Amino acid sequence: MTTRRLWAACAAAVLSLAATVSLTGCASAPVPQDYASEKPVLDLKTYFNGELTAHGIFTDRSGKVVRRFTVAMTGTWQGNEGTLDERFTYSDGKTERRVWRLTDLGNGRWKGRADDVVGEANGLAAGNALNWSYTLRLPVDDKVYEVQFDDWMFLMDERVMLNKAVMSKFGIRLGEVTLSFYKR
Repeated sequence: MTTRRLWAACAAAVLSLAATVSLTGCASAPVPQDYASEKPVLDLKTYFNGELTAHGIFTDRSGKVVRRFTVAMTGTWQGNEGTLDERFTYSDGKTERRVWRLTDLGNGRWKGRADDVVGEANGLAAGNALNWSYTLRLPVDDKVYEVQFDDWMFLMDERVMLNKAVMSKFGIRLGEVTLSFYKR
């Protein structure tokens, strides 16, 4: 290969890499509005009303499944106020309960509270998607850590919803929770 061809090949490789880095750096995180035209439209008051079951996993940063669980849920509503009673059973036999108190603020905006949530969870829904942001007090061994969740739910049909949540601390991704909800 001539020196001229070698330089041309190197220049093309550098330009290609620079373009890739530039495009990746400009990519923005998804927002609920990206899913505004997706069907079926998610109505939390309808979907989280009655009995539901979920199956889930927690994966660490490497993608290894470190915990499996099922959740039995009961949702009830009075106007724009709802309660979602979640009863977790983990593969190691441990159990946990979380009771969410949800409020429909209108225009796709939601807030939620639970005893192990720091402050309020804030949610925004559009089309078939809902994005929750919140800080959870997570007990691990003899300590409690406050971790942030970027939680996405996608309604697939009238019975099935998929949920993927990224858990982080100080902006560092710790792992993901993946759930499949089934409305009875």
